[in-house]
Amino acid sequence: MLLQLFWSFFKIGGFTFGGGYAMIPLIEREITEKHHWMAKEEFLDMLTLAQASPGPISLNTAVFVGYKMKSYIGGMTALLGLILPPFAVILAVAAFFPMVQHNPWVEAAFRTMRPAVVALMFWPVVIWIRHLKPWGWAVMAVVAVSVWYLHWSPVWFLLSAATLAIGWTFYRARKGGLR
Repeated sequence: MLLQLFWSFFKIGGFTFGGGYAMIPLIEREITEKHHWMAKEEFLDMLTLAQASPGPISLNTAVFVGYKMKSYIGGMTALLGLILPPFAVILAVAAFFPMVQHNPWVEAAFRTMRPAVVALMFWPVVIWIRHLKPWGWAVMAVVAVSVWYLHWSPVWFLLSAATLAIGWTFYRARKGGLR
């Protein structure tokens, strides 16, 4: 079982590009459909917990699945399977990059990748912006102007937003609207 757990997450870690969220459909398919280690509903509950926990969602998911299957050793086995392939790739790149960094082909490859990386980073913002209400646009504009032109620290806006959200949650809980 441990070898199967390791191999499942090793394949996911080795052949998934795009970060933790890109791994989730592969993990779900591997766990719920291929091996039937969990029901879909149980996986979604565990995924919610993984998303709410600190750290990368893919690593949290691997640990939670592994723990469910084989306790602590299962969690560590799944985690190791998931992180070994990207770790090996990064290690190889770090070892050989100084030798090839001035190669015109390598420079061209990195120049070509830059727009794709920017697009991958920008896409979640686009999705979020599509669901903004008019007051959200106003808040976003005020914050952007304050940070860019008035040079206010974004930390103050984050602290203010957190304070308002906590206050609103307590207010709703006191009124009985939060269950």
